[in-house]
This record gives sequence, structure tokens and C-alpha cells, in this order.
Amino acid sequence: MKKFNWKKEVRLLPGYLIVGIWVLFTAVMLFWILGASLSTSREIFSGEVLKFASGFHFENYVTAWQVQNVSVFFGNSLLYSVVSCVGVLAIAAPAAYVLSRWQFRGGTALRIGLVIAMSVPVVMIIMPIYALATQWGIKGRLLLVILYILMRVPYTTIYLLDFFSTLSRTYEEAAYLDGCSGPNTFLRIMLPLVQPAVITVTIFNFMSVWNEFFMALIFTTSEATYPVGVGLLNIINSMKYTGNYGGMFAAVIIVFLPTFLLYIFMSEKIIAGVTGGGVKG
Repeated sequence: MKKFNWKKEVRLLPGYLIVGIWVLFTAVMLFWILGASLSTSREIFSGEVLKFASGFHFENYVTAWQVQNVSVFFGNSLLYSVVSCVGVLAIAAPAAYVLSRWQFRGGTALRIGLVIAMSVPVVMIIMPIYALATQWGIKGRLLLVILYILMRVPYTTIYLLDFFSTLSRTYEEAAYLDGCSGPNTFLRIMLPLVQPAVITVTIFNFMSVWNEFFMALIFTTSEATYPVGVGLLNIINSMKYTGNYGGMFAAVIIVFLPTFLLYIFMSEKIIAGVTGGGVKG
């Protein structure tokens, strides 16, 4: 173990304080929302959320899941996220491998184009996309999945490209001598070597699609296709008629839970994917 360096820790103390205050504030807010999800509307407005004078109202979760259609929104977001992540990986991983291993005409321009595509705000291209989708008759879940895949391909390709670039070419040479074809070399040898990066970027893509709101608001036209973000907005707008704020906060907890669990159980994989790389040679 390294000897404790007091001077270094004192210099880092302001940063520790800022991070500690931010963590404490976030924890208090989350705990309050959790308490509100188990309280009645009267307790929420009277400031008695954490007293639980009338007990724990778990029926708020049942109401949110069944009556307020959170189950539909949850299922839609799960469908969008999973299908999009698989589609993005199917396109970006082979593209990143090819760009990192072979030099060909247009390869540099393609890399630059991917970087430019990453920097273009969605709001700048939303109207052309809407016009094309209307012209081609694409709508609903299919349109959202296609858009989510295309929006995440540039970032995922650039991310994986760096990891493939660090892998030694001796892996491919050994596979070639053993009679392994190019696609099999990629799938059985090269792709598993960048597994930490694949897991990390897939988690990032999942959370990005799960929390996406703007495109879903524009391109979804019915509750049957709403993801959780637009669904929560719909629930909030309905509060003027129902007044069930406990159910609303229960819906927030349900929507928040998947990304929270991902961070809890996959944090080591995320850190390994962000800080690590392939075997250099």
C-alpha cells in the first residue's frame, strides 16, 4: 500500500468538498422522490413526505404501472433501447474494425465525416428528417428505431475504432495461418478482445436512447408508441385532472430504475471500457 500523502490530499480537498456536496444533494433529492412515491398527494403538498403518517402507499406503483400506462411506456423504451443497441453494434463494430485495419481511398474522409456527424445538433436536422419520413411513409416505432440507430453509429464507430487500433496484428496473422476467414477472425478473435469497450459503449447507447426525449416527442403520435420520457410528460399533463402526484413520482422511480441499476451493477465494466484498451503490440 502507498503511504498516505497529506499534502496531496489537502490540495485535493476543495474537489472532494464539491463532489461530496453534489452527491449529498443528489441523494437527498432521490430520497425525497422515493418518499413522495410512497405518499399521498395531501402529504406531498403539506410537506409531510418523509413522515409517512398514513403509511407506505405502494398502490401508487400499481396505479402508475397499470392506470397511467407506465407499463406501455416502459416496454416501448425497452424495445427502442435494445433493438437500437443491437443495430448500432452490428453496423459500427465492423465499420470500426475495417477503418482501423485497412487503408483505402476515402477512408480518411469517412473518419472525418463520422466526427462531423457527431457534432451536428439534432435540432438542425429534425425538419429534413421529418419531411423525408413523411414522404417515404415511415412512422411509429420503426422510424424511431431507425433514427436512434443512425444517430448513435458515428459515436460508436469512433469509440471502437480507437480500441481496435491498439490491438496487435499478430492475432490476425495467427488466425490467417490457422485458416480462419476474415469475418470469423473479426467475430471470434478481434471483437471479444474489445469486449470492455463494446459493453461500455452499449451501456452509453442504451442510456442515451432510454433518456431521449426530443425526437420521440416529434415522431410519436399515440400513447401506444410513447417512450418513458414522453410518457412522463403525458402523466404530468394529466395531473390537472387526476391529482395523483404520488403515482406520478412512482412513475419517475420506475423510469429511473433501469439506468440506476446499470450504473450499480456495470460500473466496473464502464470504468474498464473508458480507461482501458486492447493489447498493444
